[in-house]
Amino acid sequence: MDPDLLLAALAVISVTAIIARTVVKIANMRLSAGPSDDLQARVEELEGTVRGLQQELVETQERLDFAERLLAKGSGTQAPP
Repeated sequence: MDPDLLLAALAVISVTAIIARTVVKIANMRLSAGPSDDLQARVEELEGTVRGLQQELVETQERLDFAERLLAKGSGTQAPP
């Protein structure tokens, strides 16, 4: 095999490895830095929305239970046809 070709291939592999390692280091640094302020604000907004929806669901379930009790009470007093 041609020594120049082997040297060129080795250089390309080395440069590629250095670039790949640098990319991995940068990615790890970004991940360890935590979420950005914008992302954190959006998550907090969504959490508030979910809490509001949960409260609405609880109120709706209470109303449904009340309506079911009224219907059950009303159907027991009706005379059969």
